[in-house]
Amino acid sequence: MSERRRAEIEAKRAKLEELRKARAERQRAETERRAAEAATPSKAKRLDVEWIVNDLLGPELRSSPASVDHTPITSTPGTPSIGHTVSLPGPSSLSLSTSGRVSRQSDVGSDRYNSNSTQVFTINSSTDHVIDRAITPRFYADLIDVEQELFVLPQKERVIYNKEVQTTEVETEPTWRREEDAKDVKQRLSKEVVDVEAEQLAREKELEQESIKLEQEIEQEIRELTEEERASILSAPEFLEFVEMSSKIVQRALNDNYDYIRDYTVGTESGGDDSEGKRVKRVCEFHDERYGKNRSITDVDWSPKFPELSVASYNKNPAALNEPDGIVAVWNLHLLERPEFVFHSQSDVLSVAFSPFHSNLVFGGTYSGQILLWDTRSRHLPVLKTPLSAAGHTHPVYAIQIVGTQNAHNLITSSSDGTVCSWLVDMLAQPQETLELVHGGHSKTAEVAITCLDFPASETTTFWVGTEEGHVYQANRYDRAGAKAGLNQHEVYRGHAGPVTGVHFHPIVGPVDFSDLFLTCSVDWTVKLWRARSLGASAAAAAAAVTHGGKVGSGTGGLGSSVGIAPIYSFDEADDYVYDVKWHPAHPALFGMVDGSGKFDVWNLNTDTEVPAVQTTVGSGRALNKLQWDHKEGRRVAMGGSDGRLYVYDIGDMAIPRESEWADMQKTIVGMSGGGGSYGHTQTNGVVLPSSLSSSTSTSLLDLGSSSGIMGR
Repeated sequence: MSERRRAEIEAKRAKLEELRKARAERQRAETERRAAEAATPSKAKRLDVEWIVNDLLGPELRSSPASVDHTPITSTPGTPSIGHTVSLPGPSSLSLSTSGRVSRQSDVGSDRYNSNSTQVFTINSSTDHVIDRAITPRFYADLIDVEQELFVLPQKERVIYNKEVQTTEVETEPTWRREEDAKDVKQRLSKEVVDVEAEQLAREKELEQESIKLEQEIEQEIRELTEEERASILSAPEFLEFVEMSSKIVQRALNDNYDYIRDYTVGTESGGDDSEGKRVKRVCEFHDERYGKNRSITDVDWSPKFPELSVASYNKNPAALNEPDGIVAVWNLHLLERPEFVFHSQSDVLSVAFSPFHSNLVFGGTYSGQILLWDTRSRHLPVLKTPLSAAGHTHPVYAIQIVGTQNAHNLITSSSDGTVCSWLVDMLAQPQETLELVHGGHSKTAEVAITCLDFPASETTTFWVGTEEGHVYQANRYDRAGAKAGLNQHEVYRGHAGPVTGVHFHPIVGPVDFSDLFLTCSVDWTVKLWRARSLGASAAAAAAAVTHGGKVGSGTGGLGSSVGIAPIYSFDEADDYVYDVKWHPAHPALFGMVDGSGKFDVWNLNTDTEVPAVQTTVGSGRALNKLQWDHKEGRRVAMGGSDGRLYVYDIGDMAIPRESEWADMQKTIVGMSGGGGSYGHTQTNGVVLPSSLSSSTSTSLLDLGSSSGIMGR
């Protein structure tokens, strides 16, 4: 069960517990209220009600409900009541108003003096009777004197405060109406209480049902899965895809070597090592026992769009009969334990390349001659492949390269039988062009066994190929001025005593153009530097050969009228077969090479031409078959070994050229050319190589192109 599902269940359990607590609280509060009501005497309730009624109505009105005068007894202090009189004790018949004046009873007209000296309001009393008992003048004079003394009586009452003080006079309703209103209020209150209790009961019932439902859901969700259900979930394609993607993301994050506890307040040491900027350090090593066991890496390449992605091709694993013969793995610098993508092939994959214009396409050449196209958006199998027919390749394809622009580009492939094909990347059913590279000077067969191929920078027609016999030839895809389509029969770049394993032209960077320089490597333990001839020079050499009747190429070992071109320089520092060599993409004088002893050498021609600038033993010392610089900065280099491991190294500051590197490189090339011999002779650094040695050596090494190619085992 996933963590999210567990969290949902825990939330439901917490909600259920809250509902139970709220219900218990309500029940306890209701019990306490009922107990308090039962403990209170009924007499106390009656007294409370009477006190409230007396407070509202007043005792006089409650004792005399039939009284006509409904004016409140008390009033605002300092404001005399209108028409309200107070009787004074004594035998006199005077009445004193609350305003402080003494008036005669004749002035009242409707009052009668009783025996208790209390004046009673009587409506039907006789006026003449009151006049007969008129007050005497003496008593009237005394009352005049008392009038001034009694004026302060209302001030003494100001110290008494109750609920009616400082309130305006309001006309109250009759008591019988108030009792009816009280009954109505009680009925409404009783009804509201009943409604509230019914609503609470309904709410409690609803909460109880919800809690029961939650318990059932929790019980259903946490039940144990059966073996069949578990197996069906684990084998579902959606589940497998989710696990694949999520585990890759987690592994990328875990493989990130960022220092999360770095202290930025601590400065670095000011002193530096003398060898700083010249050291080569290993970045990572890619290997998966599942895919790379008993396999060798035959080719490597970097993604042109994603600098962290590299691709490697693998040959057959003889011990695994049920696994595919060829494998292509895309590795990520942030995912070391396993490849990002794995592609399968029915034959050994000998060459591989990313498409420079479509980052999700990968091309591969196989031992059977098929050209395969994989898409990272698809599964393991190729999305397109060439047919196994005579229309394409029928021999091992050791070299592939994409030339052209974004809108017009082709895939160029070459096989060991001398066939060069041009393909449209979206149509591999048949090649767009096919060239048969043959040379008439060969004694046994006219075919040229191609082992490697490369185009000069910004060139889409003319290319150079390395062969098993040790020679390098120029070829053209189309007929052009001074040259025909196919192999150039008049020029042979001779210098190696064994099969050529790699050829690479100088990239166009910087103010000086060195695109006519190219490097080759061979199993004769050497790397050679060449200058490619232009088409005009090739035509002139061909005319000269015809003029001399084929005598010019007499030292070429039976190649007829071919002109032998010698290398500019030879680097003889290697101690084993040299399997690959590549110019640096940014530094004009830098190149790297790998050999059969597991050494990676970095040469800087502006520094030294006799020994490499840096030499490093990679891995366990097994042979390194291929190398490739990254396309972005050239700081990293990927190397494929015969042990099935892909190594990535960083050369540091050596990859950053100075402004004077191009001028220094120009001077270096001029110095090398001055020490070389003339054209038409096979020589190495001015020393003529006998043609018999060249022919015999190349013939003895023709059988090295086995099922695993000329790569080291």
